[in-house]
Amino acid sequence: MSRKPRLRGRAARLARLIPAGAGGAARTPFVLLVVALLGGGLIGLLVLNSALSEGAFKLSDLQRETKNLTDEEQALQRDVDAYAAPDALRHRADTLGMVPGGDPAFLGPDGTVKGVPRPAAQPSASPASLSAPASPGPSPSTTASPSPSRTASASASPSPSRATPSATGSTPSAAPSPTPGR
Repeated sequence: MSRKPRLRGRAARLARLIPAGAGGAARTPFVLLVVALLGGGLIGLLVLNSALSEGAFKLSDLQRETKNLTDEEQALQRDVDAYAAPDALRHRADTLGMVPGGDPAFLGPDGTVKGVPRPAAQPSASPASLSAPASPGPSPSTTASPSPSRTASASASPSPSRATPSATGSTPSAAPSPTPGR
């Protein structure tokens, strides 16, 4: 008794276009397509997450390296500041045998001299000048260094270029400038 009703007219023509047993076979490719898309999306998310994690590790390493380089830069800047401090400059100038200059004299545009030019005062025997090398021979560590002969001549006479202008009374333009740049 379960007979299908017979279709007539337009419904019969439309029923002929649709195959009767194709409902189960058409579902399988659709399900496979959905499973493939979900699996591809899951794998894509996994790859994206791994790439982001790798980028985060690289960023962390670069931040650590930047911090280390910044610390090193600050340490070097502290060293430069320590060398540029007035006390350090004075100490190094004393060890090189430099003396403080007096009041400077200036030349005006018309050729007049403003101020009184005088040579720098010779220092008394300071510990820096007494610490010159005692032996005039070359040091064993350096064989062809010009500095031992210079220090030997410097220890023999305190400062011949500064002693000459004050002894002869020459003009200040012939005397070496005690301060660089003047």
